[in-house]
Amino acid sequence: QVQLVESGGGLVQAGGSLRLSCAASVNIFSINVMGWYRQAPGKQRELVVTITRGGRTSYANSVKGRFTISRDSTKNTVYLQMNSLKPEETAVYSCYADRLGSTYWGQGTQVTVSS
Repeated sequence: QVQLVESGGGLVQAGGSLRLSCAASVNIFSINVMGWYRQAPGKQRELVVTITRGGRTSYANSVKGRFTISRDSTKNTVYLQMNSLKPEETAVYSCYADRLGSTYWGQGTQVTVSS
């Protein structure tokens, strides 16, 4: 079992920045892949970014150059730095982890970008 606790969402103006955190209950190097999805009202869930145990990252084209995923193994935490945010990126952002054939989800954190 993996528990994921997210934090860092909130309200920000367009062009602003937020940093999301996802704290795992296990050593993050025991997790194959971690990442973030987002889902806006009335839209399908969208994969934003992933990071593998080996550190390889993959970003959605829409966030490349603006979002950065990082991790701190001493805190078993993955971060998502989001810069130059756009109103259309208002969504619930959810952290996930794939470990030993199972997928685990955080509770989600709301990000609202005002125009």
